[in-house]
Amino acid sequence: MRRVAVTSRMMGLLLLAAGHPSSGFAQDALQPYQLVRSLQLIQDRIAAGDHAAMPMQAKLLEMTDARLREADAQDFQEPKNFRALLVYGMSGGNPVTVEAAVSRAAADPGDLAIAKGVIDYLNGRPGDAIKALEPIDPMALPGDLGAFLALVKGSLLAGDEPAAALKLLDEAKLLSPGTLVEEAALRRSVGIAVAQGGAARFALASTQYVERYLYSPYASQFADSFVSGVIALHMSISQDKLADITSMMDPEREKVIYLRIARRAAIDGLNELSAFASTRAEQGRDGNTNQDDPRALLYSSLSTVTSDTIEDVRAKLGKIDRSKLSDGDRDLLDAAQTIAGEVVAPPASLPAAGPAPAAAAPTQPEVTAAQAADSAGLPPVEGAASEQPAVAPADGVATVAPSAPVPSAETAAVLPASAPAASASPDKTDPTDAAMMKTRRQLDLIDQMLGAAPK
Repeated sequence: MRRVAVTSRMMGLLLLAAGHPSSGFAQDALQPYQLVRSLQLIQDRIAAGDHAAMPMQAKLLEMTDARLREADAQDFQEPKNFRALLVYGMSGGNPVTVEAAVSRAAADPGDLAIAKGVIDYLNGRPGDAIKALEPIDPMALPGDLGAFLALVKGSLLAGDEPAAALKLLDEAKLLSPGTLVEEAALRRSVGIAVAQGGAARFALASTQYVERYLYSPYASQFADSFVSGVIALHMSISQDKLADITSMMDPEREKVIYLRIARRAAIDGLNELSAFASTRAEQGRDGNTNQDDPRALLYSSLSTVTSDTIEDVRAKLGKIDRSKLSDGDRDLLDAAQTIAGEVVAPPASLPAAGPAPAAAAPTQPEVTAAQAADSAGLPPVEGAASEQPAVAPADGVATVAPSAPVPSAETAAVLPASAPAASASPDKTDPTDAAMMKTRRQLDLIDQMLGAAPK
């Protein structure tokens, strides 16, 4: 309640400033640290699922950028304003503004060293950033700056030092619970745990994320990592633990997660996992079954396509409505029907017996060609979407994230609660897609600044 009250008071002041006829009033009425703190409060509300706050976030980024561009050395003599400048940069702000403001600040050497590391990070120089930030302990800094710095350092070290990265992400969560920083730290912890093969850490981070941030606009990225983790760690995570995690989701998200797991497992030949996931997707919850969902029918059939009940499987495949499947799933259906047909086809007549010629070992080019042919016959498998670094424009306030690839049918199904429902046919374009993609680009940019390590 206290957080809500503080946010409401800050929003009232911001609306007063933004609506004043003098543009200078909006910039001068508030100190930089007040604007940045307001931005953090809005971002925390968004992480908790308040998608209506996203337009205010864009306005705050614009107002804060303008204020920091006009700030002089006297403004930055206040330590809170200088820390706010760095937090702004790591919250989705303009790196050009940050670098220009730092050049005007008369901060102490320790703060300038942090600023150098942050600027290197924002401008895509991870090696220099790691070197500059290595001696700095986030736990020794004020909490607002330390949390962001722990997130940045953890993201930078994720590839080469995953254990150290997880420790830093834990510090970020400790310093900033219930915020966008914690949301990003948990989400990144899931991916790192998968890369390390840490099933226990993966399950813990996934549980915490679903409990606290299931309705975050970044939850689709968590879903990507979660599905990939279940596939990669299927030997270490029990079906009971998987069911415990998904039971905290709403029925629609749970169904989509199980459909995605069933599809990936079927393609990877994990028949037991595919059968479990497709069965859970069909069962639904609270008496609302999903037995008519063509995807659930398809994926459950894939796991039993070579079983003793092949005729039942063929009948089930024949009842699937192809028009409600994506292009990739239609390929899967065609492949499953072909395999089922070969299983029941009579054996071809054998040629007359004769001396068998010595089989020549295939040459390497032949082996490579065969492997390429096998791969070409399979539909693409959707994996976890990678997070790309944010690159600042040469100038200007607004920054645009790199264009994200169009999500697959199954990825697109895991949308924030405020998103419009998907159409029955996954491969048809929704008329609101353009607006959705524009909003997600802004969210992606902010998320990249929150800790996606530059390549």
